[in-house]
Amino acid sequence: MLGAAFGAGALFGRLTASAQLRFARMAGSSIAGPDAAGWITDFLNAAYYRRPPEGREVDDLRLAFAIVTTRWHRLGHRRLRLPDVAPFHVAFGRERFAEGQQSKRGTLDREQLLEGAERLLGPWFPEAYADADRRGWGIAFETGEERTAYDPEVRLRLARLGDPTPPVAPGREQTWHTYPAVEVPSADGVIGALSRPETWPDYASALGRFTALRPGGLAGQTFEIEVAAGTESGRPVFTRGYVTITTLVSREDPDALRVYIDELNDGLARFGRDEPPAVGPGADPVLAFDLTTHEGHFMGKSKNRLVLFEEDGRALVRAAGTWDPMPWHVDQAYRRAGRDAQHAFWGQTADAEESMLHQIAIALGGPDT
Repeated sequence: MLGAAFGAGALFGRLTASAQLRFARMAGSSIAGPDAAGWITDFLNAAYYRRPPEGREVDDLRLAFAIVTTRWHRLGHRRLRLPDVAPFHVAFGRERFAEGQQSKRGTLDREQLLEGAERLLGPWFPEAYADADRRGWGIAFETGEERTAYDPEVRLRLARLGDPTPPVAPGREQTWHTYPAVEVPSADGVIGALSRPETWPDYASALGRFTALRPGGLAGQTFEIEVAAGTESGRPVFTRGYVTITTLVSREDPDALRVYIDELNDGLARFGRDEPPAVGPGADPVLAFDLTTHEGHFMGKSKNRLVLFEEDGRALVRAAGTWDPMPWHVDQAYRRAGRDAQHAFWGQTADAEESMLHQIAIALGGPDT
């Protein structure tokens, strides 16, 4: 009996250590090794986080990410490492560290980012980045043919994609949370945007970005999420997680969509703490899908849902999340750095630059608020 208990305890210890190790390995991005984290973060800081708040433009951050990701692509999809800082220093170093009229010392403005990208990647880059037909998965492609030939699974092969981890605790033990709805110009516009997962990096916010890892549309799509915490200090810490769309329903099958919404609203009413319904009684649902986490995700065992609906002549999109009690190492990280970023990313604050849903609305012609 004692031996069995000791064996079970040792097994639990190994499983716990394994979970903590997997969580720790999610720091940074799949396309970069740990030894590259410092210089990549410094580059992103220069492009956005270190600028004064009134001088920040989230599209410049997207541009900086695209420069890094395009460099990874053109190097044959090997992970970026510490020695890769040298070409970046040659391309951006003079502007990055020189005091001048264009930008504050230690930062890069958009013109400097584009000029440096020309030196690093080639004179074709600025035009290609501005061309939606030559941009996808956060990469600028020299030609449309190169974009067509790209296989997003090359990044999936670098990912540490563990098993799916949907919530499994009884509903009363889970956390259920509804985020505020964000108004968008049209339901059809959102469907068109979300149905092309390769374009999701175009809607990245200051706090996070989704990159599709499989070909095709939404059904069964897997995303790498890169999240920044501690951005208010100008010294963000990046981590990543993986989610897969495990359920997808739309008004093309109204019965399935209604069952999905009714079950979600019932769970929020029964287990949430004064949480509003995801879709109110007077609203018409249009589209909904689950984003289920994989092992090592910074939210632990969880499922987030995006719901698109129409109400009183307006189109709105909102997130509703459900997650199990977190392991202690995940809970501590979430309390220290993740909770505020997560809430802002899904639209719980008024800062549009922090929210992906607001960035979608802006890209579709909505107000920049």
